[in-house]
Order: sequence, then C-alpha cells, then structure tokens
Amino acid sequence: MRRRTNGAQGFFITFEGPDGSGKTTQSQLLLKHLEDEGFEVAWTREPGGTELGELIRDVILHDGRFDDLSPRVEALLLASARAQHVSELIRPELEMGKIVLCDRFTDSTTAYQGGGSGLNIEDMSRLNHFATGSLVPDLVILLDMPIEDGLQRKLGDNIDVSDSLSRIEQRGLAYHRRVRLQFLNLAARAPARWLVLDGRLPAKELNATIQQHVCEQLKKTGQSPSRSKPGRLV
Repeated sequence: MRRRTNGAQGFFITFEGPDGSGKTTQSQLLLKHLEDEGFEVAWTREPGGTELGELIRDVILHDGRFDDLSPRVEALLLASARAQHVSELIRPELEMGKIVLCDRFTDSTTAYQGGGSGLNIEDMSRLNHFATGSLVPDLVILLDMPIEDGLQRKLGDNIDVSDSLSRIEQRGLAYHRRVRLQFLNLAARAPARWLVLDGRLPAKELNATIQQHVCEQLKKTGQSPSRSKPGRLV
C-alpha cells in the first residue's frame, strides 16, 4: 500500500536489524545493483543523512559528554534528526521519482527506544508519525540474527570494546534481545511490507534474495529504470 503525502512517486526502502546484522553491506550492494540496472537511487542513513543529523548521530552514539542521555531525550533527538532528514533529503528525492535506500528509519526508534529502553510503543509511533509527516517505507528489509552473533561480528578480533562499539551497542545482551524481539513484532504486524531474512546467511545469498524481491516489488508498483544499462544499445 502506498502511504505517502505530498505526491511522492519514488520507492522508499529501509534496512533494519540488530547491530552487526549486515544492513550497511546489503544496502550498498542493492544500491550498486539498482544503479547498474539504470535506476536513479539515493542512499542515506539514520541517524544522519544531513549536517544536523550527523551532529545528532555523534551526540547519541559517541560523544562522551552526553553519556547520561535518557531514552526520552534520545527519542526526541532522533525525531529531530529524522524530521530534517525527511524534509531535506528523503522526500525531495522520492518526489523526483528516485528509489531511496535508508540504513535505519522509524522502526529503529520503535525497536531501540521503545523495545530496548522501555518507552511506550504507541508514543514512539506518534512521534515517528509527526517527525516524518506520515512517511512510511514501501519496503522494510529486516536482517535478523542472534544478538551474540551480531555483536561478535562487530567486535571481530578487537578486544577493546569501548573503541569498537557505540554507546548503544554497549548496553548489554538483555537490552539488545528486547530490540530484536521488537523488530520481529513489527515485522509480524505488517508481513506484506517487510522482508525478513537470516542475517547469518552468506552475503551473496542475501544479496541475491534481496535483489529478486526488490525487483518484483518495483515491477508491481510500475517503477522502471530512467536510463539504459551501461553498454546497452538504445
């Protein structure tokens, strides 16, 4: 179901999942594939995507001066970054007919500040609705995996946790298990709009599955390349 306002005609895809599940890798692979197919595509991330968003990202995830931020403050800061992100980047790109890929979006706030930190889920929904002007992704790709596997992937061989993980990533297994459960609950409520995949699968296998599903969804909504593939005669 199309759930846009202000006449947006593009296609909005978000990547969600626990930390270390491979969202950035898979979103970048999809970006390259779609560009190679001739689609106009924009890639972005949250928190971030704009100058304001990147400043807020650093405050929430890394700046040691703000180690005691409450979950409510985190949620409000994220909403501010998201409102600017939608206004400055996401909605204009969609209205130009582009495909927009976003590494995390509103569902992360619901999962982390709601499921993980215990803020009211309905409050998170209303906050997201207000911040985005009712913008909802056309497709959410959830890369799911056990929390231990994701954090181990993030750490690798680095034994210095403080240098390897963000402030949120360091919150402990119980917190991150609640986050994962909330992601799965969100996916279960809207199965037609979510694609849930096992993030432990080989990257190439995941990429192939994502490409096939996205191409099917684009065809259903009438999306077509705006230019020819490289090397194709026209």
